Amino acid sequence: MAQLILDTAVLIAVERGRLSLTDLGTEDDDIAMAAVSAAELWFGVEMADDAHQAKRASFVNGIIEQFQVEGYDLEVARVHGRLLAETRRLGRPRGSYDLIIAATAVVRNRIVVTMDKGFAELPGVQVRLVG
Repeated sequence: MAQLILDTAVLIAVERGRLSLTDLGTEDDDIAMAAVSAAELWFGVEMADDAHQAKRASFVNGIIEQFQVEGYDLEVARVHGRLLAETRRLGRPRGSYDLIIAATAVVRNRIVVTMDKGFAELPGVQVRLVG
């Protein structure tokens, strides 16, 4: 059993039909998502037009019910700050949301499931590439 955390992009790919949940892990895996991913998904709901908003909200509700949501606490904040500083020092800044997902993975000892190879460049972050 693997401890996984899903990058927001893979969740969006599932919503759009480009990936399925079975592409992300097995039923034996412990799969979670970061709270910031929930925020990103809810942003998509809020920005959707009337024709798509209800369907998107239903998807987000289903994902949140299906997976544990890992919060942003002081331990995650400390690692987030460290990753932010390290990426800036290396001249490879990353988005804060990606770094929050990565920091959550490090603190909770989870593997980031992503389509973004850049996560593998972050120190201490374990990555499983999909798609």
